Amino acid sequence: MNIYVGSLSYDTTEEEVRNIFEPYGEIASISIITDKFSGKSKGFGFVEMPKQEEAEEAIKCLNESEMKGRNIKVNEAHPREERSKRRERY
Repeated sequence: MNIYVGSLSYDTTEEEVRNIFEPYGEIASISIITDKFSGKSKGFGFVEMPKQEEAEEAIKCLNESEMKGRNIKVNEAHPREERSKRRERY
């Protein structure tokens, strides 16, 4: 399952994200999204956990938990909408 992790402190590392998710099970990958021009974190990322039950437990336990002074958002990631579809709504 692909998990969205938001409201991260801008200096949060992939290793720190790994440390909070590892107690819940196997992690296939972690990526913190960065700005393509500055290279700085955008404050969110994704964790891929191959086992559904472990991923659901991580979401349940970590959503709204405190990390580096911020309450992080943790939920199932959904496919990104095409940009043209998003603009049509406005």
